[in-house]
Amino acid sequence: MQKLTEERRMIQEAARQFTMERVLPIANKLDPEKGQIPRELIDEMAELGYFGILIPEEYGGLGLGAYEYCLVAEQLSRGWMSVGSLIARGNGLIGALKGLSPEKKAEYLPRMARGEFLGAFSLSEPNAGSDVANISCRAVRDGDDWVITGSKYWCTFADEADFILVICRTDPEVDPKARHKGLSAFMVEKPRGELPEGVKGSIIPKIGYHGWTTWELAFDGCRVPHSKMVGEEGKAFYLATAGLETARAHTAARSIGLAQGSLEDSIQYAKDRAQFGSPIGNFQAIRFKLADMATQIEASRALLYAVCEKIDEGMRADTEASMVKLFASEMCERVTSEGLQIHGGAGYTTHFAAERYWRDARLTKIFEGTSEIQMRIISDAMLGKVAA
Repeated sequence: MQKLTEERRMIQEAARQFTMERVLPIANKLDPEKGQIPRELIDEMAELGYFGILIPEEYGGLGLGAYEYCLVAEQLSRGWMSVGSLIARGNGLIGALKGLSPEKKAEYLPRMARGEFLGAFSLSEPNAGSDVANISCRAVRDGDDWVITGSKYWCTFADEADFILVICRTDPEVDPKARHKGLSAFMVEKPRGELPEGVKGSIIPKIGYHGWTTWELAFDGCRVPHSKMVGEEGKAFYLATAGLETARAHTAARSIGLAQGSLEDSIQYAKDRAQFGSPIGNFQAIRFKLADMATQIEASRALLYAVCEKIDEGMRADTEASMVKLFASEMCERVTSEGLQIHGGAGYTTHFAAERYWRDARLTKIFEGTSEIQMRIISDAMLGKVAA
């Protein structure tokens, strides 16, 4: 069984220091005004190797595992979950990009590891969220190109990314018993700060997850060279789901980071805030809240480490990844809500980060598969799937 080794502890501490010195002050300033994550911060993260944690050393990455990836993600999310999510724009696309040829890997992966070639993932549609196989956005072959037409939803970082990985339907014949077949993936390269040619977009107004924008995209004759197809034609469903175990562990790590931030801020507030002639941290009601918050966080963290160990050992961990994603995200909402309660009226203002943790926590129960989807996966593993 792997442990939190000295090397891992150093990685954790370095990420913690970077978060407290650089990420948290930026989050406290920009989140209330819905500002964008500065490019300078992204460059600093690249210098630390955070976009290449999972990228093999032969391609310029750190060649580490899910354990280290989640250690860093947790610390970054303690400051700003959007920054903890940003590292997936390199690492998180590795599963899908396994379909690249060796030549393309040699071309793209070193640039990703350096933070020079970061991507956005365009999978969801207005009628295809949890039901991934319901994708209707079409790509039609036209000579050496494919022409993409259709709508996509929930594409975060679409504007600032260097490419968008788009999942489309290339086989118009949909088998009702195998709807997941006939999907293909395309790498649509583009300039930073712009959407691709043939694509229009509108920003989705979110209650949280600020620091970057999330888009609804309309593909209208967007042309992509056939050479930009990733993997085999018609088999993109497997690319899209290839990295789900690590992605769900990553979401659990982000949830734990948010909860840790809420706990630490609440402890400090309990020491500083006085009522009835005494710091509120002396009141049993507050002390017990903090004790319960800390216990829930530690339980989630222990489960996360166990899941990461299985992933890094190459063992199947789809059920356990769903468990930790479910457990940590549900925990996160409870803990951040209690943190806001401890702050009282001050917690309902943007003067304190308590409300940011709470707003962002609510998203963890939705993205990377809702809590309900995770419970379905877990129960199917125990009882078998229900016949259609």
